[in-house]
Amino acid sequence: MADRVSASIIIGGALDAPAYAQLAELIAAEGLAIEWDGDPFESEHRVDGEPLRLFAHEVAGGHFEEIEDWCVSHRIPFVRWCGGYSGQWGPERVVATGDGTAVSYAVSEDDEVVISRSTIETLGSLDAVLAHFDAAEFIVPPLVVTNAADVLSSFDGAHHVQ
Repeated sequence: MADRVSASIIIGGALDAPAYAQLAELIAAEGLAIEWDGDPFESEHRVDGEPLRLFAHEVAGGHFEEIEDWCVSHRIPFVRWCGGYSGQWGPERVVATGDGTAVSYAVSEDDEVVISRSTIETLGSLDAVLAHFDAAEFIVPPLVVTNAADVLSSFDGAHHVQ
């Protein structure tokens, strides 16, 4: 059986309705809740103007592999936190800004970014260290869902859909 810890994920960005339906299915399959020990996620839990915040205990490996892979491949920003598992891995924050990549940062169990001496030496300057902290503290934008009709109606007469 896989090692399990508590984890959370905040998802934002822009999706059309079919993509949001795919994401909602992945979230439901993972059994995530809308708050710690709260109600299971349902697609109508998304709040306009807010990112989607999801939580779970007993997460295998501390990550939501299918959700995270889907978000990275669809260039959807997210931040995921997980607690550490003694002797296996430390607490981490994974940041995906929507550029098709995700970066892991060491954090405390309270999700505070920490940095080792070797990382400081590798980064080489105070400015680089501060940039490291800034990148780790990425603010996830709201999750916006549009339907195809909304997108098409936003075009003016100069644009044509083939």
